[in-house]
Amino acid sequence: MGPDTPVVEVATSEPIEAAQPRPRRSRQVLVQWGACRVTVGSNAPVRIQSMTNTDTADAVATAIQVKELALAGSELVRITVNTPEAAREVPYIREQLDRMGIGVPLIGDFHYNGHRLLTEFPDCAQALSKYRINPGNVGKGDKRDVQFGQMIEAAVRWNKPVRIGVNWGSLDQELLASLMDTNSRRAQPWDTRQVMYEALVASAIDSARLAESMGMRGEQIILSCKVSSAQDLISVYRELARRCDYALHLGLTEAGMGTRGTVASTAALAILLQEGIGDTIRVSLTPQPGEARTQEVVVACEILQALGLRAFVPSVTACPGCGRTTSDTFQTLAQKIDDFLRTQMLVWRGKYPGVEALKVAVMGCIVNGPGESRHADIGISLPGSGEMPAAPVFIDGQKVMTLRGENIAAEFQAIVLNYIERRFGAVTRETAH
Repeated sequence: MGPDTPVVEVATSEPIEAAQPRPRRSRQVLVQWGACRVTVGSNAPVRIQSMTNTDTADAVATAIQVKELALAGSELVRITVNTPEAAREVPYIREQLDRMGIGVPLIGDFHYNGHRLLTEFPDCAQALSKYRINPGNVGKGDKRDVQFGQMIEAAVRWNKPVRIGVNWGSLDQELLASLMDTNSRRAQPWDTRQVMYEALVASAIDSARLAESMGMRGEQIILSCKVSSAQDLISVYRELARRCDYALHLGLTEAGMGTRGTVASTAALAILLQEGIGDTIRVSLTPQPGEARTQEVVVACEILQALGLRAFVPSVTACPGCGRTTSDTFQTLAQKIDDFLRTQMLVWRGKYPGVEALKVAVMGCIVNGPGESRHADIGISLPGSGEMPAAPVFIDGQKVMTLRGENIAAEFQAIVLNYIERRFGAVTRETAH
C-alpha cells in the first residue's frame, strides 16, 4: 500500500444508527374553534397551514377555498383581513364553514390597520382563532407599541393565540437602523447579512416578550422569521430556536412557482425539521395559471411524510424507468394507483384507520421489481422489455399470485382495495364491537 492509499474504515460491532428527526423542545399552543382543537408545538404533530388568495370581502369564494384547503390537509387556514369590508365578512365566512361541517380554525392576517380592525369589529376578532401580527407593519415611532398593544389586548380579551411573524421584506426599519449603527462601532463589524439575521431574530423575540408583558402567556405565542432564501432561513431559525422555546412556524416567503418553489421550500424545511426545529409549516407556492391553491398543501404533506414525521396518504414507490422499461405500462399503472389512493382517502380516513401508512410498490422490471415489491405492504413487478409477460404480486413480503393479460391494472387495483379492507377494515370492526 502506498502513502496515498485511502484509509477504509473497518466495520464495528455497533449497528448503524437510523436517521430520525431530533425531538422538538417548544412550548405547546392551542388553536381551536368549537370542537376542533389543533395543538402546535412540543409533542404535537408538525402542523400544516395554508392561506387563501381570494378577496376576503367575497365571503362565499373565501369559504369555498378554505374548505378546499382543509379537505386537502391544511389544519390551519389564514385569510387576509385588510379592510373594514373584509373584517365585516369574517363572521359570515366562519358561519358558512360551520354549516358545511368544516371546523378548521381561521387565522386573521393583519398588517398596518389590524389594531383598528380588531377593535372596531369585535365579531371578526371572535370568529378568528388566531391573529398574525407583523411587528414591522404595526406602526412607527411612538405609535408602534401602542398599536401593537391594541392587537395584543384584543388577543387577551378574546383568549386568542397570536403568531408574531417577522418578514425579511417588511422588517422594523428603526430596529434595523439601530443595529446597523451599533455594528458600525464594532472593532470588527459584522457582515450586513448577519446584521439582518440579528434584526429578524431580535424583532421576533423582543415582540414576544413585549406581548407577554401585556398579559399574553408564552403558550399563546408562535414566532416566525420569513425570508426567501433557503440558507438564510436555516441560519435564522437555528438561532431563533437556540434563543427561545416559543413554538415556531416555518416557511420560505415568496418561494416561487412550480418546481423552484417546491424544491426551495423542501430543501430548507427538511433540514430544519430534521434538526427538531419547527412546529407548523406552510409552503408558499405561487400557483401556476389554472393550478389549484391546494398544491401548496400537497407539497407540505409530502415533505412531512418523506421525513417520516407524519403520514397522510398511502405512499406509492415507482421506479424512474430506463432502457429496460421502454413501454409506459408501469408509469400508467403507478399513476392510476396513486390517483386512486389519493381520491379514496377522503372516505378511507374515517373508514380505515391507519391506511395512510400503507406502502404500495409499482415497479417496471425484474432488476429491482421483486425486491422493492417485497419491501412494500403490497407490490407488483411489471414485465420490462424482453421479459416474460407476467407480473408477480407480493403481499406482506410474500409472492401470492402472478397477473397476465390486458387487465393487469384493474386487477391489481382490486387486489389493493381487497387488502385495505382486510387489513384496515378489521380495525373498524374491532372498534365497533
